[in-house]
Amino acid sequence: MVKQYSAYPVTDDVKLDGKLTLGENIADLGGLSLAYGAYRASRAGKPEEAPVGGFTADQQFFLAHAQAWCAQIRPENARLRAVTDPHSSARWRVNGPLSNLGEFAAAFQCRAGAPMVRAERCDIW
Repeated sequence: MVKQYSAYPVTDDVKLDGKLTLGENIADLGGLSLAYGAYRASRAGKPEEAPVGGFTADQQFFLAHAQAWCAQIRPENARLRAVTDPHSSARWRVNGPLSNLGEFAAAFQCRAGAPMVRAERCDIW
């Protein structure tokens, strides 16, 4: 995960510090994985819901996660946070964990090699 997140750009000239953000990145991936598992368990034995807005229930789960992290930040603040904040920036708190979840790729029918499908996925718990 350190290698994965250290490759993510924060601004044109600064990347995340994967060591600084490691604990929170693990927590984001583990939490999202557990939340999805709990969601699927809550749906066990129930009929599949009709798509809403063209999105399946599983897709809506992942879209809701992404929407929770919608943010705008000025480049100078992003640079400061990249070296002081143990949390990854909002964009990578979405794309980082989702790109490691096979369930996300399955929900959106992403093929191997797609930008949101990591060749070397990190699995937590």
